[in-house]
Amino acid sequence: MQSIPIKNVGTNRLVDTFQREYYYLRLSVTDVCNFKCTYCLPSGYQPPVQKESFLSLDEIRRIVGAFAAMGTEKVRLTGGEPTLRKDFLAIVETISALEGIKKVALTTNGYRMEKDVERWKKAGVSSINVSVDSLDPRQFYSITGENKFHQVMKGIERAFEIGYEKIKVNSVLMKNLNDQEFDRFKNWVKDKPLQMRFIELMQTGEMDQFFNRYHLSGQILAEKLLKEGWILRQKDRADGPAKVFSHPDYLGEIGLIMPYEKNFCASCNRLRVSAKGKLHLCLFGEEGVDLRDLLVSDEQQVILQSRLYAALQGKREHHLLAQGNSGIRTNLASIGG
Repeated sequence: MQSIPIKNVGTNRLVDTFQREYYYLRLSVTDVCNFKCTYCLPSGYQPPVQKESFLSLDEIRRIVGAFAAMGTEKVRLTGGEPTLRKDFLAIVETISALEGIKKVALTTNGYRMEKDVERWKKAGVSSINVSVDSLDPRQFYSITGENKFHQVMKGIERAFEIGYEKIKVNSVLMKNLNDQEFDRFKNWVKDKPLQMRFIELMQTGEMDQFFNRYHLSGQILAEKLLKEGWILRQKDRADGPAKVFSHPDYLGEIGLIMPYEKNFCASCNRLRVSAKGKLHLCLFGEEGVDLRDLLVSDEQQVILQSRLYAALQGKREHHLLAQGNSGIRTNLASIGG
């Protein structure tokens, strides 16, 4: 049978029954992480008893090719820690070469950033989100389980040196922990082109007690910013869920990701694929839709696209977090957050 080029297959767009169009794919390439963050994997990564391989380079090419043919423009590589994969650069090169893909973003804990960020850029990583949950090295160690604060900071500086114009920094907001550093974070972005993003702590099956103890509404920070003259910026269509605020006296920006906010899901534009090939319609949805049987050859692209479209028609209008229902999600590392 003659091979069908991925770029010529498929006409259906990724549109759900609520007329939301999906331009943005979050692709996990590994479940493995070398950090032990209190809000995610406090005991560290535990390999499953029945080991299943992560998506291969060819499987990644096929799944992203199908998404691209259906209108996806942005791919974010997540994990676990995506840069732990030995073929990470090849993954980036493969995805960035696909027709229709305009941005290849990376979410990382930053531990390899100082050493490898130049190679990431050359391979095609167009933007980077790095996790920094505290600007206090001791607090950073307490939250992540790793004494890597200064290493991560050097990595961010190195990214600017080699040509990145903006770096996004993620911090999971935790009451009586890093929320007390809010002004310190603001001062950090005053003269640096950083977008400091505070993510509301989200409830997962394994972390109920932790959530009850540390959850803080991002709305408190939003009100504080507005009082201080920060202005809410308009979103681009392929942007993520953050509400981004800018201020005329600051070079950097502040972003807030507030999944408990009313109408949070109204502008949803992203889908997720796990490192083992399951499509997840929502971070807090039910069991994923298996795609791996349709990633064996290029000839399966039309069927793969049909499965993606059909699955999307079952996407709910919104998640049920506000009702305390996080679906089957026991932690966030298994799907890339």
